[in-house]
Amino acid sequence: MKKARSAIRIHALCGMIAVALLAGCNEKVDPISAANQTDKKTGIAVPSIVETKAIAEEGFIYGLPIVMNYAVMYEYAVDKDSGQFKAPFNEIKNEARVFTYKDTAIVTPNSDTPYSFLWMDLRAEPMVITVPAIEKDRYFSVQLEDGNTFNFGYISSRSTGNGGGSYMVVGPEWKGEKPAGIKEVFHSTTQFPIAGFRTQLFNPDDMPNVVKIQGAYKPEPLSAFLKQAAPAAAPKVDFPKIDKEMVKSNFFEYLDFALQFAPAGPEEKEIRAKLATIGIGAGKTFDFKDLSLEHKAAVGLGMKAGEDKIEKYLSTQQKSVNGWKISSFFGNREFFHGDWLLRAAGAKAGIYGNDAEEACYAMTREDAGGETLDGSKNNYSITFPAGEFPPVNAFWSVTMYDGKTQLLIENPINRYLINSPMLPAMTKNADGSLTIYIQKDSPGKAKEANWLPAPNDSIYLVMRLYWPKTEAPSILPAGAGTWSPPGIVLAR
Repeated sequence: MKKARSAIRIHALCGMIAVALLAGCNEKVDPISAANQTDKKTGIAVPSIVETKAIAEEGFIYGLPIVMNYAVMYEYAVDKDSGQFKAPFNEIKNEARVFTYKDTAIVTPNSDTPYSFLWMDLRAEPMVITVPAIEKDRYFSVQLEDGNTFNFGYISSRSTGNGGGSYMVVGPEWKGEKPAGIKEVFHSTTQFPIAGFRTQLFNPDDMPNVVKIQGAYKPEPLSAFLKQAAPAAAPKVDFPKIDKEMVKSNFFEYLDFALQFAPAGPEEKEIRAKLATIGIGAGKTFDFKDLSLEHKAAVGLGMKAGEDKIEKYLSTQQKSVNGWKISSFFGNREFFHGDWLLRAAGAKAGIYGNDAEEACYAMTREDAGGETLDGSKNNYSITFPAGEFPPVNAFWSVTMYDGKTQLLIENPINRYLINSPMLPAMTKNADGSLTIYIQKDSPGKAKEANWLPAPNDSIYLVMRLYWPKTEAPSILPAGAGTWSPPGIVLAR
């Protein structure tokens, strides 16, 4: 799916460090020093300034997806004045539309499927999600993702079928048996997960059918599903405000806050222990402004080093196929297995992405020759040979984003993508191939059905294959399959 828009990009870290150096020392107790005083009593070595920087670097990589997720949750489910608010916890918000350039809370949103959103608070009791029976040729999915950005389950055409049913989502501390009437139980590793519903839209006239399906999505607490008395409500939470400016200096404060709702898994104990030595974790209250001059600089430089490492990973570790970067960035706890750099890279590329088996992504900022895509300088095209469209069980799309923000762009025909349901209205070449024209200006009326408007600036493209086929030809394994996306070339 999608913002933490890099409400969480740390481009201004160097400026933050400069401010720290000018700010001087504080009268309050440095939380890193305080943590180390406690740690001395337990025999844990006090981290040096160099070690503090290294811990901040590792902690930034570990914490980036968690903080990005918190930023989205705050805008969508907490702050009713955010401009992006959807609904309170445990209430569903159905969007009877596809996303446009006005949706800025999440980077690289899709504009194929009207979304429904359900942020859940599982502290008091589990939630039950009931989905209706849906016609077999319409793809739908309910992606269950927790505060660790682990995809902990799917209710979808691929995974559970289109027959409908009721499914239970439980928190990390829940223990019990599956109640009667529940098809499957899904276990979140955090107390505040999100259910992201995608319902396929065939064309604009199909929207009333999507709205009817959305209206039949039913979330309810387990007690209501069982027609029993509700348990006592969970304590009210004072969620700290977050925005793109505040996160620059308060990153670890947000991580500190979020971790209290996310019990550590076995693979997290080492990084959590390291974070505790600089005052971050359960029962601690990290505050950047209270750090000493040296610690502010060390933490700031560590965060910048962490961001650089994520960017380098994204540019060097993905498989490059005809100029497209194809990787499998998303999955459950077992998928990541403590690889925090992989998880951070996925969040930076486009938080809330699907498992590759549910949807595989090819992304690019370059043409087939390795040159940066720039709509202000060039016109481009991509041609699918006859019979060689992306191999999927559901549908595929190519979506245009601004190269800097990774958001959808405003354009004169309000078209943000070209997808397979649009094929009947598009013009094929004499040999049966299909060419998509990627440029800021119309290619002319005769070609406009095949036009994907580009920004007057840098370009970021994402090709999505929903429910990709596993038999040949296939894009799976991601980037190493028997089917490859064609490269983007300069238009002739």
